[in-house]
Amino acid sequence: MRSILALDEGTTSARAVVVAEDGSIRAVAQKELTQHFPQPGWVEHDAEEIWSAQIGVAVEALSRAQLGPKDLAAIGIANQRETTVVWNRKTGRPIGPAIVWQDRRTAGTCDRLREQGHEKIIRDRTGLIVDAYFSGTKIAWLLDHIPGARTQAEAGELAFGTVDSWLAWKLTSLHITDVSNASRTMLFNIHTGQWDDELLKLLNVPLALLPTVRASSEIYGEIQVPSLAGVPLAGMAGDQQAALFGQMCFTPGLTKNTYGTGCFMLQNTGETAVASQNRLLTTVAWKIGGCTTYALEGGVFTAGAVVQWLRDGLKLIRTSEEVNSLAATVPDSGGVIIVPAFTGLGAPHWDAYARGTILGLTRGTTAGHIARAALESIAFQSADLLGAMSADAGGQPKEVRVDGGASNSDLLMQFQADLLGVPVVRPAMTETTALGAAYLAGLAVGYWKTTDDLAQQYRIERRFVPRMPTAESQALRTQWARAVARAKDWATP
Repeated sequence: MRSILALDEGTTSARAVVVAEDGSIRAVAQKELTQHFPQPGWVEHDAEEIWSAQIGVAVEALSRAQLGPKDLAAIGIANQRETTVVWNRKTGRPIGPAIVWQDRRTAGTCDRLREQGHEKIIRDRTGLIVDAYFSGTKIAWLLDHIPGARTQAEAGELAFGTVDSWLAWKLTSLHITDVSNASRTMLFNIHTGQWDDELLKLLNVPLALLPTVRASSEIYGEIQVPSLAGVPLAGMAGDQQAALFGQMCFTPGLTKNTYGTGCFMLQNTGETAVASQNRLLTTVAWKIGGCTTYALEGGVFTAGAVVQWLRDGLKLIRTSEEVNSLAATVPDSGGVIIVPAFTGLGAPHWDAYARGTILGLTRGTTAGHIARAALESIAFQSADLLGAMSADAGGQPKEVRVDGGASNSDLLMQFQADLLGVPVVRPAMTETTALGAAYLAGLAVGYWKTTDDLAQQYRIERRFVPRMPTAESQALRTQWARAVARAKDWATP
């Protein structure tokens, strides 16, 4: 029986996962990506490195599974969202660095858009907050700061894409994206399913630059790269939407939280684009067979990245996995709170000028307290998201399904359940982002017939039930809110 290959291109690494018909993983390969920080608040990637790493791990994963292209039914892509690549259509080479979703260099542009009164039209049409997080202002920055780029773009000589588009171009020569990624650009009308001419004019982005928007599950074309030649590219989705799909959140109300570099909570709202009243995002989850599914989303900019900071910045741990054993050396954080606003705060605060803060230090503070506070900061930020989401939805979900690297921490997941006040469910298979990409591709080629077939594959590994007294968890969240208030608006120009 043939398999599906999922290309899971994330912020810190490129991964390739070979998925079997029963949803089991036949092989995985991964390579870390270089992070570039040329100025405070700037985050860049080398798009060529992304491509070479991704095709490299794809070949490696197939080799580990002892498979060749003929053994694949389809390929699906899940990708870091909002990260912006602009390349020359003739040479196929990027005109500059890829500006990563975490990058804050266009915060001033977003300030001006709000001051000029454009927030409502952007919000109404795209479902997004005006923020440097999204691709639109990043595109304009590249065109305005790379000599000759704007003239070339207006002449149709350049192509823009988020990472899905960049990989699709390299694999098939097609300039395409899917609706889930398009909905993250601040240029796409999520109600009409089209690029919005008025928003393009407002953000000064030429239409000729943009990819064709396709469904999340359909056969786009065949791979042309020799190592994968002839395999259909048949699924694409932003990594968080792919994780929602991989968590089998197929019906309205089902909610997942992914713990990666950032932390992203999404709730399926069905065919209704729910307008958030609590500063969350309304986004396209996926489009299959002409039917568009929407989601409410809250995003945390720094989640697993705070553990990387402990490792690479403070040198408190040698590997990311060591954070759990270090945090377990103390019963609690000893009153220490870390607000990891290294690149500002995301939902529901949306403060581009917030900066990282450590509060509550005493002479008795140890490395264990710092490690525990770092882990707890991920849970606190996620609790803020669920609070806003529950207010929009009119009630809490019955459970939150979790995935991503940090979801493997029992200490963090128990603390998360205590703060949320609802069970946290960790599936047996935590490769949900890759699974989502594989499932979308497999559905398009008939490898799996329906989402009902997929739902039967869901297995729970552990269920974390809240056990902290409500009064105690509320006191902790109040203290967290005080700390966040002190971190806000720190780097205002």
